[in-house]
Amino acid sequence: METRNDYDASYEQDSFQRYLAGDPDDMPWMQSWLDLLRDAASHGRRFTRVRIVTVPLTDYSRFGVWCARLMNEAGEDIRYVTRDVAVAEELPTHDYWLFDSRKLVRMHFDDSNHFLGGEVIEDDAEIVQHNYWRDAAWHHAIERDDFAAQQGI
Repeated sequence: METRNDYDASYEQDSFQRYLAGDPDDMPWMQSWLDLLRDAASHGRRFTRVRIVTVPLTDYSRFGVWCARLMNEAGEDIRYVTRDVAVAEELPTHDYWLFDSRKLVRMHFDDSNHFLGGEVIEDDAEIVQHNYWRDAAWHHAIERDDFAAQQGI
């Protein structure tokens, strides 16, 4: 689950600037992730992601929707929930990853959207709650291609 409208990841900045300028880019920073996704998909493993976004989208969120096309093609299923739906459904306001519905890693960021690290959460009740949030988000999520068409991307 990704809940932020902007992320400040230095490795993406060149591609982000090219996207804003309308210039082509081969996304070199993403290639190892795409390779991992393709390999995982070929072995039947599943990667899913829900992004909670504010509409109208920030430039970074538009870039993320555009990039998600490549990740979906490689085998990850990325979907979108608008922030108003997330608030109504009481979805979390923090990013996290779930691995096999059993391992929870909560992501931490500073006020400038720099990633500070992940925290492994071992409390069973918290893991169950995050699984619930994942399922609720997925229930309301819009497939990337449909969302991109709605947003004119």
